[in-house]
Amino acid sequence: MKQNYISIVIPAYNEEQRISKCLLSLNEFMRKQDYDYEVIVSDDGSTDKTIELVEEFTKEWKSLKIIKNKHKGKAPAIISGIYATNSKFTLFTDVDLSVPIIELPKLLNWVDEKGFDVAIASREGVGAQRLNEPYMRHLMGRVFNLIVQVLVLPGINDTQCGFKLFKTEVIKEIFDRTVLYGRKDEEIKGAKVSAFDVEMLYVAKFLGYKIKEVPVTWTYADNSKVHNLKDSYYNAKDVLRVRLNSLRGLYKK
Repeated sequence: MKQNYISIVIPAYNEEQRISKCLLSLNEFMRKQDYDYEVIVSDDGSTDKTIELVEEFTKEWKSLKIIKNKHKGKAPAIISGIYATNSKFTLFTDVDLSVPIIELPKLLNWVDEKGFDVAIASREGVGAQRLNEPYMRHLMGRVFNLIVQVLVLPGINDTQCGFKLFKTEVIKEIFDRTVLYGRKDEEIKGAKVSAFDVEMLYVAKFLGYKIKEVPVTWTYADNSKVHNLKDSYYNAKDVLRVRLNSLRGLYKK
């Protein structure tokens, strides 16, 4: 099978209100590129019309695929999509495209041209912009990042922005070692946001891979599934679990 240049993985759970806009934006941008690609919507057990809408797009868009998973949460959906990729590089992005796809060349520059293994979009640093973000959301995000830096990832200023690019062989090796979430997880009810990004980046750093934070323009989506207090609590628990797993040597397998 011919290898594509890049795969774009999009986790989706009950996204009938946003998936069409997302796919139209991606199609408009990607059809102008001079490389082979695939877009994979990794559905997380949606019960609305998400799958039906994506399947309509696949009739005309041959580079678009859909994976139908049981509802286990965002992290297992992303992992499922990544293991299905066949490309040199893999990007995963949120369906709201709060980081627009036009930012992709910035990340590709660091991974394809400058020798980095991982490039992550960052809402911090010179050149980054946060648009329409509520003050409390920003404050809680910075407190969370402080916890992350103290416990597991010093020097990385934004682990949670949902726009990350990897060499495909690298991200598959990383997910071979992560333990918090995976395709074998049990089914859940409702939406679930986690700090799987923290474990993923910790393992990347543990394995010696080079990570580059790339400042981007990010727009707050007012219909986000993130719940500030509840998700901050569970995310902080995940960070602590990563720290404890590291102390127990679980990432050395």
